[in-house]
Amino acid sequence: MSLSLLLEMASSGLGDRVALGRGDDAITFTRLAELAAGGAAVLTEPRDRPVGHAVLLGRNGPIMPHLLFASTHAGIPFTPMNYRLAADQIRELLADLDNPFVVADEDYLPIVADVYPSVSTEQFVAASAAATPAEAVFVEDSASAVMLFTSGTTSKPKIVPLRHENLTSYILNTVEFASAAEDDTALVTVPPYHIAAVGSVLSNLYSGRRVVYLPDFSPEAWLELVRSENVTTAMVVPTMVSRIVEHLAGADAGAPSLRTMSYGGARMPGAVLEKALQAFGNCGFVNAYGLTETSSTIALLGPDDHRIALASDDEAVRARLGSVGQPVPGIEMEIRDDDGAVLGVREVGELWVRGPQVSGEYVGKGSVLDAQGWFPTKDRAYLDEDGYLFIEGRSDDTIIRGGENIAPAEIEEVLFAHPGVLDAAIIGVPDDEWGERIVAVIVRRPGAEVTSDDIRAWTRARLRGSRTPDAVVWRDELPHTPTGKLLRRDVVADVVESALG
Repeated sequence: MSLSLLLEMASSGLGDRVALGRGDDAITFTRLAELAAGGAAVLTEPRDRPVGHAVLLGRNGPIMPHLLFASTHAGIPFTPMNYRLAADQIRELLADLDNPFVVADEDYLPIVADVYPSVSTEQFVAASAAATPAEAVFVEDSASAVMLFTSGTTSKPKIVPLRHENLTSYILNTVEFASAAEDDTALVTVPPYHIAAVGSVLSNLYSGRRVVYLPDFSPEAWLELVRSENVTTAMVVPTMVSRIVEHLAGADAGAPSLRTMSYGGARMPGAVLEKALQAFGNCGFVNAYGLTETSSTIALLGPDDHRIALASDDEAVRARLGSVGQPVPGIEMEIRDDDGAVLGVREVGELWVRGPQVSGEYVGKGSVLDAQGWFPTKDRAYLDEDGYLFIEGRSDDTIIRGGENIAPAEIEEVLFAHPGVLDAAIIGVPDDEWGERIVAVIVRRPGAEVTSDDIRAWTRARLRGSRTPDAVVWRDELPHTPTGKLLRRDVVADVVESALG
C-alpha cells in the first residue's frame, strides 16, 4: 500500500471537507489530490536527468503535504531539509542526494538556485495548479517514500529511508479512517524536516482533520491561533510548552476548544508538564515517543494516563508522568544489556524495538536490524511492571564516573525542579581521577539569585552523592534543535573550550 492510496481514500471519502488552511486559502481534500497530481507532472517534466529527490527547503505550511503527495504520486522520494542550517551545510547535505529538485521558500532559494534545479514555493504551487494532472506512478510497497536526515545531535546527520510500507503500517495501526469530526482542527508547529511533521500530515489526512500551520512559533501567536481557529488538537515540543507556561505565568490558558495536546521530540521536564496540566485543565495530554528510524510514534502516554498519574498518591503510578507510555499497536519492545541479554522489569539497558513501521536503515550503511528484525534505538530505558517505558537518555550521553554509569536525565530532572533554573544540561568532562566529572550547565531564570553552591546542595539533597555535580557552569542559553533536543555535543565543546581557554 502506498501513501498515494491514503490521499485517494481521503479525497474519495471526504471530498469537499477542508483539509488545509482556512477562509479563501482553504484547500479541500479533493483539491489537495488535484494539486498533488499537478505537482507530480511538474516533477516528472522532461529533464536532462530525472528527478531523484523532491526536496523541500522551507517552513512548514500547506506546501508540506502538497509536495509530499506530489512526490509519492510521481514515485519520487520526498526529502524535507533543515532550512535553519548554514548555507554550506545545506549544500553539503544536498550533495548526498541523487539528482535533487528543490522547492524552496524565497529566503532560501539563493542557497541552491545556482547549483540545483529549483523553484520557489509559490512557483511550484502555481505550476501544479496549471499543469495537466499526471497519472500516479505505481511503486512497490518497499520503495522509499520519504527520506529524512537525522537531527545530528551526536554526529553528522544520516539519511533514513522510510518506505511506503513503514509509513502506511504506522497509520493503519494507529489512526481510524475519517474518525475526526468536521469541526476538528489540528495546529502544527513542528518543522517539516522532523518525523513528527511527516506523521502529522499522514495522520491528520487519514482521520479527516483540518490542519492549520504556525511556521514561526511564539507563545502569543500560538495561543491566538488556538483561540481564533477553535483548534481542537495541537502538536508541540517541550520547549514550546515551557515557553507557553512561562508566558501564562500561572494563568488559565483560555483555550476551551483545545481537547488534545500532543508533545514529544525531547524530554519534558516534570515541573513544566505539571504547570501545563494546570493551565490547560480541560485538555487531554499525550506524550508521543518515536524516532526517525521508526516512522514516528512507537509509544504513547495518553490523557487518562496523565490524569491518573497526576492524581495518584502511589509513588510508582505518579512516576508515570515521566514515562513515554506503552507501545502502540504493532510495536514490540525489549530492554537489553551490553551483551544482548533481555533485562527484566526496572532494569536499565538499551531499548530495542521491532515492527512493520520500523525502518532501521541508513543510506550508505544499510540495515542495522539484527537477525530477528530488532532495531537498536541507542536510548537507555527501562520498563515498569505494567509495561510503561521510561527513557533515561541516549547511550552516548551516559557519564561513567568512578566506574558508575550515570544518566544525565536523572540529574537534569532534579535541576529543572529548582525554582531558579530555566534550563539545564548535565555533561561529563574528562577527569584523571574519576574518568569523568559531572558538570551542570545552567541557565538562570530571570531575576533568580541561585548560586553554584545552591545547585550542588539542591542536587545532593535529592539524589545520591555520586550524582552531585562536581562543577557548575553558567550560560545565558543552551543550544537546542528546533524540536527541543539538547545539542549536548555543542554544550560539551563549549565547556571544554572555555576550560582550555
